[in-house]
Amino acid sequence: MPSTLTHAQVLAFRQETPGCQQVLHFNNAGASLMPEAVHEAVTEHLALESRIGAYEAEEQAQPALAHFYEALAQLLNVCPDEVAYVENATRAWDMAFYSVPLREGDRILTHESEYASNYLAYLQLAQRRGIEIDVVPSDASGQMDVSALRKCITAKSRMVALTHVPTQGGLVNPAEAVGQVAREHGLLYLLDACQSVGQIPVDVQKIGCHLLSGTGRKFLRGPRGTGFLYVSSEILDQLDPPFIDLHSATWTGADRFEYSPGAKRFENWESFVAGRVGLARAVDYALDIGLDAIEHRNRQLAEQLRAELSRLSGVSVHDQGERKCAIVTFHKDDESAPQLAKRLQQASVNISTSSVFSAQLDFARRGLDNLARSSVHYFNTEDEIERFCELVRGS
Repeated sequence: MPSTLTHAQVLAFRQETPGCQQVLHFNNAGASLMPEAVHEAVTEHLALESRIGAYEAEEQAQPALAHFYEALAQLLNVCPDEVAYVENATRAWDMAFYSVPLREGDRILTHESEYASNYLAYLQLAQRRGIEIDVVPSDASGQMDVSALRKCITAKSRMVALTHVPTQGGLVNPAEAVGQVAREHGLLYLLDACQSVGQIPVDVQKIGCHLLSGTGRKFLRGPRGTGFLYVSSEILDQLDPPFIDLHSATWTGADRFEYSPGAKRFENWESFVAGRVGLARAVDYALDIGLDAIEHRNRQLAEQLRAELSRLSGVSVHDQGERKCAIVTFHKDDESAPQLAKRLQQASVNISTSSVFSAQLDFARRGLDNLARSSVHYFNTEDEIERFCELVRGS
């Protein structure tokens, strides 16, 4: 498809998304609405399981399950054997992070915008193994300061761990520039792409990360309970998966085992097969549209939303970054974010909230407690933005 979506295409996407008839959905950073094709892929496999048995249905689904790796590889510009299916983005990130052989005194570099689940893991390994955490400050725009990153690197630095698109604030961190620094200094680079894959192009070869985690339910518009992990073949043998089973390894003798080839050593045997089928379909759906076209449409919608919210009395937009994405965060003076989200839900409008408990460093730096988080996607419309802003205002 061309890089700019037409009005007719947007209408077609909405017709293929039954949820658009039920709700005004500005919670795509939480979980997007599934296209009908994705929903059908999941439910048809579940129906097959109920008719012939789960193991037997999985056997019949082998072509679709194999295609999952090909589709993700195309989406990320990697090799299929560098992709693993994992049940969610957090567990995918955990499998990557906890596999790195960090030792006492080793230092990891991260950013003020880091997500709670990731930072909790850093704190745990600081207690468990004695690693050190270096928080790279933000530049004037709020994104990771790449110049400061260079200055923070020491002889003990081992890894850069960065959230590409933080859950709060609307910014897109400069992942490619960070990757260049990591390569120059021989550092492992772990990128949390949970909020970026599906809403903007994510090219691993350009970014230069060694590890990348993501989810199905957000901007890829796949089912919940699905995720994925990219592991570079370049560093595969340096990693030690935190746990294994008879799928991720082969028991070759009474006291011997061998890891499964490629990134599959980070998988486990039992998984949501219907979800894997659905996620593969969701990736195909996004690829058919084109990530450049998706980002262009999202940027237009988000810019309009920020502009119209900024014109409302008592409403302030709190997005950061030189490059902004489809996440739009704001504060309303006379209504807390949770109260606003609840009121909007009663009007069949979906948003989410971000609080200090998910972004301690960033919110403390900015003096924030909570923000309303609205997140648009390419199937949303300009009319929905106008209606949304009227509801936020209270009219």
